[in-house]
Amino acid sequence: MKKIIEFKDFTFKYQAQQEPTLKDIQLTIYQGEKVLIIGPSGSGKSTIGQCLNGIIPNIYKGEHSGSLLLDGQEAFNLSVYDKSLLVSTVLQDTDGQFIGLSVAEDLAFALENDMESQGVMKQKVGDWAERLSLTDLLAHRPQDLSGGQKQRVSLGGVLIDESPILLFDEPLANLDPKSGQDTIDLIDRLHKQEGTTTIIIEHRLEDVLYRQVDRVVLINDGRILFNGGPDDLLRTSLLQENGIREPLYLSTLRALGYPIAQAEHLSSVWEIDIEALNIASLPTLHFENGEKEALLEVKHLHFSYPNKQVLTDIQLTIHKGERLAIVGKNGAGKSTLAKVLCGFIQGEGEILWKGQSIKEDSVKERAERIGYVLQNPNQMISQTMIFDEVALGLRMRGVTEEEIEHRVHHILKVCGLYPFRNWPISALSYGQKKRVTIASILVLNPEIILLDEPTAGQDQRHYREMMEFLDQLNAQGHTIVMITHDMQLMLDYSDRAVVVVDGQIIEDASPAEILSDDTVIERANLKETSIFHLAERLGVNPLELTTFYMQEERRGR
Repeated sequence: MKKIIEFKDFTFKYQAQQEPTLKDIQLTIYQGEKVLIIGPSGSGKSTIGQCLNGIIPNIYKGEHSGSLLLDGQEAFNLSVYDKSLLVSTVLQDTDGQFIGLSVAEDLAFALENDMESQGVMKQKVGDWAERLSLTDLLAHRPQDLSGGQKQRVSLGGVLIDESPILLFDEPLANLDPKSGQDTIDLIDRLHKQEGTTTIIIEHRLEDVLYRQVDRVVLINDGRILFNGGPDDLLRTSLLQENGIREPLYLSTLRALGYPIAQAEHLSSVWEIDIEALNIASLPTLHFENGEKEALLEVKHLHFSYPNKQVLTDIQLTIHKGERLAIVGKNGAGKSTLAKVLCGFIQGEGEILWKGQSIKEDSVKERAERIGYVLQNPNQMISQTMIFDEVALGLRMRGVTEEEIEHRVHHILKVCGLYPFRNWPISALSYGQKKRVTIASILVLNPEIILLDEPTAGQDQRHYREMMEFLDQLNAQGHTIVMITHDMQLMLDYSDRAVVVVDGQIIEDASPAEILSDDTVIERANLKETSIFHLAERLGVNPLELTTFYMQEERRGR
């Protein structure tokens, strides 16, 4: 096969850093391959992508040695325009990629730069809109669409230029489970139809492996540690050693005593050989159902924007010391509910704190009870340096600098950010920025900590560190409320979950019960976990197997 990407003895060091981020990279990718690049935060995987698409060296400067060839041409000698004809990128933050005021304008943008005729542009825009199910959305503003629709628009905007290399930078980070699965289906279908070389940089290994990839490249500390087939990788201990979450069904099989290291077809729950595994019965996990103090009560809450009802008759009680997950599809009203609880917007209905109305409280007064961490870190960050961002809330409250330094350093260590305490925030990855914003709220020690997608874009090690820290706070009496698309987080770290669909709560139950209910899964745009599919293959009750996994996972912590 033809070599289309070739790193030879490639090393790169950012201008502001002393040590190289990429070290002696040897990597060849062939035309038409689909390759997954994984690694923990700060491993260098995003830097590889930036070298491919021209962000390095055109925006981020630095020194490099060795060579990087794109279709036989030295990449660092190509102009930005010439490189764009070879590599198209779908960014993690789709909103940051939109150019046009409408979907049609956004799809046509690359063609306008190529000086295509009006006739060609209309034909190509119509063609790609039809292939990506965007025809009915061509007149809409991209910013007004759902997460999955935005992903298709950003994908169409790069596919329309017909570049031979397609690069995805964490395409699943901000999508609900079903939309994420649909995105992987779409990437797989386009890869097969168009024959483009497809590179996916992603934390969510199991979600990407839902469809076959040719190779997985594992990178950490700037070096390639594995380059081969997914089955071979899953037989090793490299995922655990490098902070990457293994598929749920493998964790469950491991707990059942299945010999992972000798197994075949590990990358597919449907193909793995489990005939030798005989399960007569599964233990049942009993959750604590003792009465807890009602901390926050929401009664008959309604909220609407002009011409759009967002929340309808919300009834919700949050108890002191519990861990609650709020789940549902993009646009269901989860984040709007959080904003009403924090006082950012006013709804109709009652909100009680320990039995007393707080509807008239100011945002500052609400913030002393409920600390809110937004989903998008860029919407929270206001300081240049990491330390100053985390210290800001304390300084505004008149805390002494000595106490500030002690508390900020402690939180930065917990969040895995202490080595970067004197760095500018602009030098961080999306996942690292997320941890900065979480740290800036945790340092204030509110009674309820409400987090919107707390682990989006984070690797397994930082996911574990953050969630174990939240568990510590929970053990001390703090109430943890998490809005999340991460079904494993819900299983591992919540006692109870509520499901929001079209602005209404349709279910309030244990995580295992929710993920074993076909009707709820379909209505909420969730998806069955691989434990559910494993249960089907084993012929056991999915609720019992999910409960078994939860018991074993929590016992191991």
